Amino acid sequence: MSSKTLPYSNKDIHYDNAKFRQRSVFKVINQTLLTSNVKHHCTSCSTGKFLVLLMIFGIACLLLTHTSSPGSVSNGLVNGSGNGTYEHNISGGIRFPNLFRRAPRLPPQLTPDQIGSGGKLGPNWVDRQENVKKAFIHAWSGYKRYAMGFDELKPLSKQGVDGLGGLGATVVDALDTAMIMGVDEVVSEAGLWIEKHLSNRISEKGQVNLFETTIRVLGGLLSAYHLSSVNQGTNSTHTGPEPAVYLETAKNLADRLLSGFTSSPTAIPYGDVVLRDPSAHPAPDGLSSTSEVSTLQLEFNYLSSVSGDPKYTVAAMKVLEHMKTLPKVEGLVPIFINPNTGEFSGENIRLGSRGDSYYEYLLKVWLQKGPNRESNLTYLYDMYEEAMKGVRHRLVRKSIPNGLVFVGELPYGSDGDFSPKMDHLVCFLAGTLALGATKGITKEKAMRDNLLNFEDLENLKLAEDLAKTCFEMYSVTSTGLAPEIAYFHTEEFSDGGLDGGNKSSKYLNDIIIKRADRHNLLRPETVESLFVLYRITEDPKYREWGWQIFEAFEKYTRIDTGGYSSLDDVTKIPPHTRDKMETFFLGETLKYLYLLFGDTSLVPLDKYVFNTEAHPIPIEGTTKRV
Repeated sequence: MSSKTLPYSNKDIHYDNAKFRQRSVFKVINQTLLTSNVKHHCTSCSTGKFLVLLMIFGIACLLLTHTSSPGSVSNGLVNGSGNGTYEHNISGGIRFPNLFRRAPRLPPQLTPDQIGSGGKLGPNWVDRQENVKKAFIHAWSGYKRYAMGFDELKPLSKQGVDGLGGLGATVVDALDTAMIMGVDEVVSEAGLWIEKHLSNRISEKGQVNLFETTIRVLGGLLSAYHLSSVNQGTNSTHTGPEPAVYLETAKNLADRLLSGFTSSPTAIPYGDVVLRDPSAHPAPDGLSSTSEVSTLQLEFNYLSSVSGDPKYTVAAMKVLEHMKTLPKVEGLVPIFINPNTGEFSGENIRLGSRGDSYYEYLLKVWLQKGPNRESNLTYLYDMYEEAMKGVRHRLVRKSIPNGLVFVGELPYGSDGDFSPKMDHLVCFLAGTLALGATKGITKEKAMRDNLLNFEDLENLKLAEDLAKTCFEMYSVTSTGLAPEIAYFHTEEFSDGGLDGGNKSSKYLNDIIIKRADRHNLLRPETVESLFVLYRITEDPKYREWGWQIFEAFEKYTRIDTGGYSSLDDVTKIPPHTRDKMETFFLGETLKYLYLLFGDTSLVPLDKYVFNTEAHPIPIEGTTKRV
């Protein structure tokens, strides 16, 4: 078959961002004259030559005698005033510079994030970040007015409640958020309360939970100590007591919490500590949560580092050293452990409540040691990698009909049935996977420096898929806020009529929300992962998703008199409010949203690790300034 030339070839197409250019008059004439058919037919006889000359003469006359029509316009606005009035070209003849000028190029297409602070063409993230700051101030104002010194605010009944041992948990949890945001009034108020009251509370109070007190109060004090220390002598206007106040208070607390370790016959600490004695005892059923005993190390390690006393890190690291020796299922572990025997109890395996932060701290404690990580801690990263392989192999599934990736549970162990249940708490995993893949640097830099292996890329892909699922757990509901627990529609599991209420959601039939699971506690795990993924991938969609979540919080959980309230049912509008503002709303949720919308140089991921309560702790050997 004879080949035929295509009607167009690349050399015939001249285009740029303006799609197509106008060709000059000379090009039009030249192309017309030089077309082979014209040359052949029009120059082969005297009549043809005459017609060509006549055409050239006519065009020249037209150009020289042309005047603008009344409706023609020039390039500019009148006097540059920008009032929309155009200047008419009333002079006779043609302006030859304009005749041969090319059409202007359109500017290159910018991403929404690049447009960013331009405001008109895209979201202004500075303004959005400021809105989060205002939300924090509103939350604090309600707490200060009605519950100052109590653990938590009940915003509807306008009173405080002590549910975490009476150590003013909201004060300490919110302090470093205020420092990061630069809300100096709150820094001063919280800091002065700590200076005046917290040491006495620690000495006088009774039973507290070792885990909750460590991550919220001890972690908050240590982060406040660090942030106030590194800002000494800078232009920061942070107020409040001297950094030593936070450190001495942290040591006082940690010395009493150590009884949880020393009272136990094994390396696994007891879960409950009586501060005033101090003494400790196991929970009523004799068991400790796996996540609770393995989520103490960042805080105790850092306290040893800044105090010079190794007793804190010695006690805490014994837990992980012991857990390294215990049997596992492809790196996965049961959610309970017996402090009296040092063995896991039961077979329930999940990454939700009582299991979640075990996996988080395997990575973060290893990261904490910095670029020159101790060789004797590589076992932690090995345990993390093995566990993530186990997650991908045993717990990851896809929903039907639209293929949302989720992480389920093995409530009866590796030989039992799989459950398509996923706590909102599991949404921490997306951020942890991304952090583990790049170690806090951007994906672009990690790829450029050839730092990502196959496992890293697999984990990063899973991180992005899970973040998508976690966001859809929000958007599938009527309120735009996620339930505490979701189930996913699979071939083996379905439950009709239990959708999220947003009938326009593509994933309405993929996500099942049981009536007992429809509450929202203002949890941070999804926005935490959006923050980490944005920092690592630099994809602006994570900011957009975070903004949608923040707007839903503002619309349905804000209480006009101060504070924010949990919800009973996210599938109903208006939702019934639950009279409680968790400390982590100020300590985590709003902090991660603020960082998500802010400059990436603020608390960088390659210089800080966040404890499981979002208190930033510096990585050893990295820069000390925020």
